[in-house]
Amino acid sequence: MEIVIKIKELAKKNNISIRKLGRISKISHSSLCNLANNKRQRIDFEHIKRLSAALNITDIREIIEIRSNDEQNSK
Repeated sequence: MEIVIKIKELAKKNNISIRKLGRISKISHSSLCNLANNKRQRIDFEHIKRLSAALNITDIREIIEIRSNDEQNSK
């Protein structure tokens, strides 16, 4: 199992760049890039709150997803 932070999907869905997402959520561009590229193993609750507020998200599943290894290998 793998926990995926869906930064790229959120940016694409909202038709904005990761840089702009960082500006509107007040999260550094480097932090978002690291999350988007799975280079970071943790996400701060404050980041989840900021992303939710910036993108008007009410369901955490829009930000975080649990994927099985089978799903990951098929992508």
